[in-house]
Amino acid sequence: MARFDRLTVYNTMLETRLVPLFYHPDLDVAQQVAGALMRGGGRVLEFTNRGDFAFEVFGPLVKYCAAEHPDLIIGVGSVEDAPTAGLYLALGANFVVGPNFNEEVARLCNRRKVAYLPGCGTVTEIARAEEFGAEIVKIFPGESVGGPDFVKAVRGPRPWTRIMPTGGVTPDEDNLRAWFRAGAACVGMGSNLVRKDWVDAGDFGAIEDLMRTTLHRIASIWSG
Repeated sequence: MARFDRLTVYNTMLETRLVPLFYHPDLDVAQQVAGALMRGGGRVLEFTNRGDFAFEVFGPLVKYCAAEHPDLIIGVGSVEDAPTAGLYLALGANFVVGPNFNEEVARLCNRRKVAYLPGCGTVTEIARAEEFGAEIVKIFPGESVGGPDFVKAVRGPRPWTRIMPTGGVTPDEDNLRAWFRAGAACVGMGSNLVRKDWVDAGDFGAIEDLMRTTLHRIASIWSG
């Protein structure tokens, strides 16, 4: 069962404006990464369902963070169907993210009052997802569907749409500024934040530092 209600999840995403995402098959490494992101100021974490038996890492990670980092909101990403979503909800996922929109996943999450952020690539897909209750839609892959210009174009006639681009988002100030100036509500960031070379080297301090720096840049952009 989710420890955080849907409104808390959405509001936290909109407050921090950054949703880090990563996957690693080793539980100890996943715990280290989660801790680094939390110490760097992160409050939300998306663990992606990308590897074999990823759920076997996810469950213990949720329990670990509940004990060691109780304020960290953990959800699951790369979910394409309701059975997969149900599995992760049973393991404590606080939100569900998908590369696509799936009506059955939307119904399941609404039934359980869990935030669902589906991936969309067109205005029609975005509108359909919103009809099923999506408060924040993920555009994926963000850079390939049109980048910041796509966000700006959608938000022109649809200012109520909250968009989280994932794919093509980097910690660089110019990149972040482009997305947020275009109207992104928050951004998802994976390998550009949780860098593979740092993970392989066990340099979790570097991840923590970059997380802190990135959040500072985002805050400066919004206050400027």
